[in-house]
Amino acid sequence: MFLGICKATIYTRALDCVALYNKHLCMKEVIINKVAESGLITIDLEEYYPKAVIKIFDLKEYLFMGMILKEKDFRAALQTKDWEEYKDTYVGVTCSTDAIIPAWAYMLIASYLQPAAKEVVFGDEKTLINTVFIKRIALINGQDYTDKRVIIKGCGDVQVPETAYLEITSRLRPYVKSIMYGEACSNVPVFKKK
Repeated sequence: MFLGICKATIYTRALDCVALYNKHLCMKEVIINKVAESGLITIDLEEYYPKAVIKIFDLKEYLFMGMILKEKDFRAALQTKDWEEYKDTYVGVTCSTDAIIPAWAYMLIASYLQPAAKEVVFGDEKTLINTVFIKRIALINGQDYTDKRVIIKGCGDVQVPETAYLEITSRLRPYVKSIMYGEACSNVPVFKKK
Protein backbone atom coordinates (compact mmCIF):
# COMPACT_ATOMS: atom_id res chain seq x y z
CA MET A 1 0.00 0.00 0.00
CA PHE A 2 2.77 2.40 0.97
CA LEU A 3 4.52 1.64 -2.30
CA GLY A 4 1.33 2.42 -4.21
CA ILE A 5 1.03 5.83 -2.53
CA CYS A 6 4.65 6.62 -3.34
CA LYS A 7 4.13 5.66 -6.99
CA ALA A 8 1.01 7.82 -7.15
CA THR A 9 2.84 10.80 -5.63
CA ILE A 10 5.76 10.41 -8.01
CA TYR A 11 3.38 10.09 -10.94
CA THR A 12 1.45 13.22 -9.85
CA ARG A 13 4.65 15.21 -9.40
CA ALA A 14 5.89 14.09 -12.80
CA LEU A 15 2.63 15.28 -14.37
CA ASP A 16 3.01 18.61 -12.55
CA CYS A 17 6.53 18.96 -13.94
CA VAL A 18 5.36 18.17 -17.47
CA ALA A 19 2.50 20.69 -17.15
CA LEU A 20 4.87 23.34 -15.84
CA TYR A 21 7.35 22.63 -18.64
CA ASN A 22 4.62 22.88 -21.29
CA LYS A 23 3.31 26.08 -19.74
CA HIS A 24 6.83 27.54 -19.90
CA LEU A 25 7.15 26.58 -23.56
CA CYS A 26 3.80 28.15 -24.40
CA MET A 27 4.52 31.41 -22.61
CA LYS A 28 5.97 34.06 -24.82
CA GLU A 29 8.29 35.74 -22.37
CA VAL A 30 9.72 39.01 -23.49
CA ILE A 31 13.23 39.73 -22.30
CA ILE A 32 13.34 43.29 -21.06
CA ASN A 33 16.58 45.26 -21.24
CA LYS A 34 16.28 47.17 -17.99
CA VAL A 35 19.57 49.00 -18.62
CA ALA A 36 18.31 50.41 -21.92
CA GLU A 37 15.06 51.51 -20.27
CA SER A 38 16.78 53.07 -17.26
CA GLY A 39 17.58 56.35 -19.01
CA LEU A 40 21.25 56.08 -18.12
CA ILE A 41 23.68 57.86 -20.41
CA THR A 42 27.13 56.31 -20.68
CA ILE A 43 30.15 58.46 -21.47
CA ASP A 44 33.21 56.52 -22.58
CA LEU A 45 36.29 58.67 -21.96
CA GLU A 46 38.33 56.47 -24.30
CA GLU A 47 36.60 58.34 -27.11
CA TYR A 48 38.41 61.51 -25.98
CA TYR A 49 41.86 59.91 -26.11
CA PRO A 50 44.21 61.44 -28.73
CA LYS A 51 43.75 59.42 -31.92
CA ALA A 52 46.76 60.81 -33.82
CA VAL A 53 50.40 59.85 -33.31
CA ILE A 54 52.09 61.38 -30.26
CA LYS A 55 55.64 62.70 -30.64
CA ILE A 56 58.01 64.39 -28.22
CA PHE A 57 60.26 67.25 -29.28
CA ASP A 58 63.20 67.21 -26.83
CA LEU A 59 65.31 70.37 -26.66
CA LYS A 60 68.17 68.31 -25.25
CA GLU A 61 69.23 67.55 -28.84
CA TYR A 62 69.84 71.27 -29.51
CA LEU A 63 71.94 72.13 -26.46
CA PHE A 64 75.65 72.89 -26.62
CA MET A 65 77.44 70.44 -24.29
CA GLY A 66 74.01 69.28 -23.15
CA MET A 67 73.54 72.42 -21.06
CA ILE A 68 73.58 75.64 -23.06
CA LEU A 69 71.23 76.89 -25.72
CA LYS A 70 73.10 78.99 -28.27
CA GLU A 71 70.57 81.18 -30.04
CA LYS A 72 72.32 81.38 -33.42
CA ASP A 73 72.96 77.62 -33.64
CA PHE A 74 69.48 76.84 -32.36
CA ARG A 75 67.77 79.04 -34.95
CA ALA A 76 69.89 77.54 -37.74
CA ALA A 77 69.05 73.99 -36.63
CA LEU A 78 65.34 74.75 -36.52
CA GLN A 79 65.42 76.29 -39.99
CA THR A 80 66.95 73.16 -41.51
CA LYS A 81 64.72 70.69 -39.64
CA ASP A 82 62.06 68.82 -41.63
CA TRP A 83 58.87 69.79 -39.78
CA GLU A 84 56.69 67.54 -41.95
CA GLU A 85 57.53 64.63 -39.64
CA TYR A 86 55.16 66.32 -37.17
CA LYS A 87 52.28 66.64 -39.64
CA ASP A 88 48.93 65.81 -37.99
CA THR A 89 50.58 64.62 -34.77
CA TYR A 90 50.27 65.63 -31.14
CA VAL A 91 53.60 67.08 -30.02
CA GLY A 92 54.89 67.53 -26.50
CA VAL A 93 57.80 69.97 -26.24
CA THR A 94 60.15 69.34 -23.37
CA CYS A 95 63.77 69.38 -22.26
CA SER A 96 64.87 66.18 -20.57
CA THR A 97 67.98 67.75 -19.04
CA ASP A 98 68.28 70.28 -16.23
CA ALA A 99 69.30 73.09 -18.59
CA ILE A 100 67.76 76.52 -18.22
CA ILE A 101 65.79 77.19 -21.40
CA PRO A 102 64.62 80.72 -22.17
CA ALA A 103 60.89 81.15 -22.81
CA TRP A 104 61.46 82.46 -26.34
CA ALA A 105 62.96 79.08 -27.32
CA TYR A 106 59.64 77.35 -26.66
CA MET A 107 57.86 80.08 -28.59
CA LEU A 108 60.21 79.60 -31.53
CA ILE A 109 59.61 75.84 -31.56
CA ALA A 110 55.85 76.40 -31.43
CA SER A 111 56.07 78.76 -34.40
CA TYR A 112 57.61 75.95 -36.46
CA LEU A 113 55.38 73.16 -35.15
CA GLN A 114 52.03 74.92 -35.30
CA PRO A 115 51.52 74.77 -39.09
CA ALA A 116 52.17 71.01 -39.16
CA ALA A 117 51.11 69.56 -35.81
CA LYS A 118 47.56 68.89 -34.70
CA GLU A 119 48.35 70.10 -31.17
CA VAL A 120 51.48 71.47 -29.49
CA VAL A 121 51.81 71.22 -25.71
CA PHE A 122 54.58 72.00 -23.23
CA GLY A 123 55.52 68.80 -21.42
CA ASP A 124 56.09 65.09 -21.74
CA GLU A 125 53.69 62.48 -23.17
CA LYS A 126 51.65 62.23 -19.98
CA THR A 127 51.19 66.00 -19.82
CA LEU A 128 50.24 66.07 -23.49
CA ILE A 129 47.59 63.37 -23.06
CA ASN A 130 46.15 65.14 -20.00
CA THR A 131 46.01 68.43 -21.88
CA VAL A 132 44.24 66.90 -24.88
CA PHE A 133 41.68 65.24 -22.58
CA ILE A 134 41.00 68.51 -20.78
CA LYS A 135 40.55 70.41 -24.05
CA ARG A 136 38.24 67.78 -25.52
CA ILE A 137 36.13 67.48 -22.37
CA ALA A 138 35.87 71.28 -22.24
CA LEU A 139 33.96 71.07 -25.54
CA ILE A 140 31.17 69.06 -23.89
CA ASN A 141 28.07 71.16 -23.36
CA GLY A 142 27.02 70.34 -19.81
CA GLN A 143 23.49 71.61 -20.48
CA ASP A 144 22.97 68.65 -22.83
CA TYR A 145 23.04 66.49 -19.70
CA THR A 146 20.64 68.54 -17.56
CA ASP A 147 18.83 66.26 -15.08
CA LYS A 148 20.26 63.12 -16.73
CA ARG A 149 21.70 60.09 -14.98
CA VAL A 150 25.25 59.67 -16.28
CA ILE A 151 27.70 56.79 -16.01
CA ILE A 152 31.35 57.50 -16.72
CA LYS A 153 32.62 54.23 -18.14
CA GLY A 154 35.53 52.71 -16.29
CA CYS A 155 37.96 49.96 -17.26
CA GLY A 156 38.66 49.79 -20.95
CA ASP A 157 41.35 49.11 -23.51
CA VAL A 158 43.04 52.50 -23.10
CA GLN A 159 44.53 53.91 -19.91
CA VAL A 160 42.41 57.00 -19.23
CA PRO A 161 44.24 59.42 -16.90
CA GLU A 162 42.71 60.48 -13.60
CA THR A 163 42.71 64.05 -14.94
CA ALA A 164 39.94 63.09 -17.38
CA TYR A 165 37.72 61.67 -14.61
CA LEU A 166 38.24 64.78 -12.50
CA GLU A 167 37.51 67.06 -15.47
CA ILE A 168 34.34 65.27 -16.65
CA THR A 169 32.93 65.25 -13.12
CA SER A 170 33.60 68.97 -12.67
CA ARG A 171 32.11 69.68 -16.08
CA LEU A 172 28.87 67.73 -15.59
CA ARG A 173 28.12 68.10 -11.87
CA PRO A 174 26.27 71.44 -12.12
CA TYR A 175 23.80 69.94 -14.61
CA VAL A 176 23.24 66.22 -14.06
CA LYS A 177 20.87 64.38 -11.77
CA SER A 178 23.55 61.85 -10.91
CA ILE A 179 27.05 60.72 -11.84
CA MET A 180 28.26 57.16 -11.49
CA TYR A 181 31.51 55.39 -12.35
CA GLY A 182 31.73 51.95 -13.94
CA GLU A 183 29.15 50.03 -15.95
CA ALA A 184 25.36 50.06 -15.80
CA CYS A 185 25.34 46.62 -14.18
CA SER A 186 27.99 47.50 -11.62
CA ASN A 187 28.69 51.10 -10.73
CA VAL A 188 29.91 53.35 -7.96
CA PRO A 189 27.74 56.36 -7.11
CA VAL A 190 29.76 59.58 -7.27
CA PHE A 191 27.19 62.36 -7.11
CA LYS A 192 23.44 62.61 -6.69
CA LYS A 193 21.48 65.85 -6.82
CA LYS A 194 19.32 66.37 -3.74
